[in-house]
Amino acid sequence: MLIVQKYGGTSMGDPDRIRNVARRALLARKAGHDVVVVVSAMSGETNRLLKLTSEIARRPSQREQDVVVSTGEQVTVGLLALAIQELKGKSRSFLGHQVRILTDSAFANARIRSIDDTNLRASLRKKEIAVVAGFQGIDEQGSITTLGRGGSDTTAVALAAALKADACEIYTDVDGVYTTDPRICDRARKLDRVSYEEMLELASLGSKVLQIRSVEFAMKYKVPLWVKSSFTDDPGTLVTEEDKAMENVLVSGIAVTRDESRFVIRNVPDKPGIAARVFGALADADIVVDVIVQTPAHEDARTDMAFTVGRLDTEKTRELVRKIGKQIGAGKVEHEEGIAKVSIVGVGMRNHAGVAARMFQVLADEGVNIRVISTSEIKISCLIDEKYAELAVRALHTAFALDRTETKKG
Repeated sequence: MLIVQKYGGTSMGDPDRIRNVARRALLARKAGHDVVVVVSAMSGETNRLLKLTSEIARRPSQREQDVVVSTGEQVTVGLLALAIQELKGKSRSFLGHQVRILTDSAFANARIRSIDDTNLRASLRKKEIAVVAGFQGIDEQGSITTLGRGGSDTTAVALAAALKADACEIYTDVDGVYTTDPRICDRARKLDRVSYEEMLELASLGSKVLQIRSVEFAMKYKVPLWVKSSFTDDPGTLVTEEDKAMENVLVSGIAVTRDESRFVIRNVPDKPGIAARVFGALADADIVVDVIVQTPAHEDARTDMAFTVGRLDTEKTRELVRKIGKQIGAGKVEHEEGIAKVSIVGVGMRNHAGVAARMFQVLADEGVNIRVISTSEIKISCLIDEKYAELAVRALHTAFALDRTETKKG
């Protein structure tokens, strides 16, 4: 078997933990598997490097910023290769350009275009454990690029796809994917299996276990993806293709996002091209828009347009939307914070009626007012006041029979 393992910043946090990762990789190698290990920078290191760039330059060039922040992974691949060698194993480290992970030139948020696996396969033929720097690549001009927050997950899955690996194991500080955040609901359960689609929805809705693009890669190339803890021997959660058993479960998980800001543009002209101008401008500014709702046109051929963005983009969005609003002849722009999005996710929704009605009734029974509703084939999201977020999660978790049979101890 060929296994790709990925270890996050917490798992690589100090020399003892790096030695623990080395032992895990060697156990897989001694079991007869070919092993590729992808690592993140030490916990907190990327933030430290970003802070350094901002102390030097008020608006640092993203190209040069990528040069700086990519060094975090250069340190950890070297240290892990040394740790494996100290334990009498064979290992070789690789940076993004040495593997040749080719990306576009969108610095700080680059996308992988292709992977040349020649060097990795040569290393594996020598029975070495190949240790690869996550989060980084190289563009056509030879510039170092980074893949955005959580990009090491994407590196691992992309390598697994390129190498046609039998499994990709994502090691983190949690032992799998849970029905909801255990810090919010102590009756949350760890899932044995979850479909790619469900995981994609959960990741996009605020679950921090896996990066969205890594799940997209896994789904596209059908890479079996395991989420495990680097500190226990728990088998973890398998993210895989949907099967009939999954369809029998109405709701698999509940997600909550608390950093939403809501904007409303009043009296927008109801004519072709207006929405494209508004959201095109936001896209050009790299602002990710979440829920979008447009009211039916009034008698004066005008409408109201509402949408949400992440709280970190609030100021940039406010300035831009006011400018665009004037250009298109819209009315005033309203903005509010203190908004949360609570979502239920499950492939079983495709074949069962009444799921939305039950969700709305549960929230009504708890006195939670729904501000906006958004749906997809396997997801229902509601915007609510942030102060009710945890109450809503716990109530929905119980209503859709996701609670553990016993409260988790410890």
